Amino acid sequence: MFEGLSERLGSVFDRLKKRGALSESDVSTAMREVRVALLEADVALPVVKSFIDRVRERAIGQEVIKSVTPGQMVVKIVHDELVATLGSDSQAVNLNAVAPVPILMVGLQGGGKTTTTAKLAKRLTERDRKKVLMASLDVTRPAAREQLRTLGEQVGVDTLPIVQGETALTIAKRAMTAGRLQGYDVVMLDTAGRTSIDEGLMAEARAVRDAVNPHEVLLVADALTGQDAVTTATNFDERVGITGIILTRVDGDSRGGAALSMRGVTGKPIKALGVGEKVGDLEDFHPERIAGRILGMGDVVSLVEKAAQTIEADEAEKMAERMMKGTFTLDDMASQLKQLRNLGGLGGVLGMLPGVGKLQKQLAGANIDDGQLKRQEAIISSMTKAERVNPRVMNASRKRRVAAGSGTEVQDINRLLKSHMEMAKMMKKVGKMGGKGMMKGLMGGGGGMPAPGEMPKLPSGGMGGGMGGSPGGGMGGMPGLGGPRLPGLPPGFPGKRK
Repeated sequence: MFEGLSERLGSVFDRLKKRGALSESDVSTAMREVRVALLEADVALPVVKSFIDRVRERAIGQEVIKSVTPGQMVVKIVHDELVATLGSDSQAVNLNAVAPVPILMVGLQGGGKTTTTAKLAKRLTERDRKKVLMASLDVTRPAAREQLRTLGEQVGVDTLPIVQGETALTIAKRAMTAGRLQGYDVVMLDTAGRTSIDEGLMAEARAVRDAVNPHEVLLVADALTGQDAVTTATNFDERVGITGIILTRVDGDSRGGAALSMRGVTGKPIKALGVGEKVGDLEDFHPERIAGRILGMGDVVSLVEKAAQTIEADEAEKMAERMMKGTFTLDDMASQLKQLRNLGGLGGVLGMLPGVGKLQKQLAGANIDDGQLKRQEAIISSMTKAERVNPRVMNASRKRRVAAGSGTEVQDINRLLKSHMEMAKMMKKVGKMGGKGMMKGLMGGGGGMPAPGEMPKLPSGGMGGGMGGSPGGGMGGMPGLGGPRLPGLPPGFPGKRK
């Protein structure tokens, strides 16, 4: 998300930062470019106008003119105003009410409302330890209630038993009664959607709202629809009244205009982002972190939080123990590859690290994708247990067998084995120099990372063990995916491979 906007703003600010002093004319020129960038990102015109006015007023003031680094000061001002536009403070789903807390999910058909209901229910169950009941009020779309029941089984959340012939209003009342009698903390009501705004949809949503008095009315909107998403939010807020917004499919939206416009147009906070198709792909919305991503500052905090949620601490502990003894098997390497994919893949991790925008463009030009991580896993899976424990036994005939079994080539096997050897050497050296606590930290196992002055100098592997144990030492030591190196990439980073 925001790739296009981030690239445009980055080029503007790079030029500003190269200047020793800034005149009012310099600032005005930069603001014109920022305005165009925001409009091209599909940000609503009133939001753009207000944003530019606020930034210009501060940027031509004394705080920039008297600054030692005026270009950096302008970037800080833009960052602060982006945070203000996005909502200043993050606001989670509010459960501060008498149980069962009713949450009404509204939105257009096809926006991901039912899937988002299940994602949010999973999060409330696992993270907030709430007992959640889901109920589908969609009696018009075929199999809509069966869809929610299936999702409920996948995420381990109860759904209201289906009774044929009921209306949306009677289902909502039955759900609230079941919630009270069976001791549920939260009742989530998934309303019917339509392909467009119509009075029937609004009347039904209002009737349910009046009957159950929901504590939260969450609009689920598709970020890919841009300005249409903002229009949808305005209509639902005026006719039903919403308390928050969940934007879906933000992983496919390179512009980000909907996110930047929502708060400014509706005044309602974005509470979460749908960042993928998996049931765990739901993130809290943090304005300051999103502003950092837009301006290329990264979002390491979110990456660490995601790592803590996805990486098994027990497995990391066991792996750290093995590495302390100088043992790093291909099974360990496969485990790290899997962890990287769970973190959102190579693109997901890089998108949260500061200052890697140009690196991401190089990777895109080199045709490197997360499919190559899966191929590496396939190679390891095609080996016998003995070969994974002791890769030295891999002779020519074994390599041909593994290549045939994994659908790869012998050259791919050789690159994987070379990468594994380099990683094993590095892990052994880190284990000797940094101790067990450091090793656990590198592996994402919750062990204490050493203080800044205690970090030993690593071999040419970049950022040590990466965030949460990314393979081969994170930024600089990703598994060798092959081919000639790209100019400017750190040692050990993937090369070009067709």
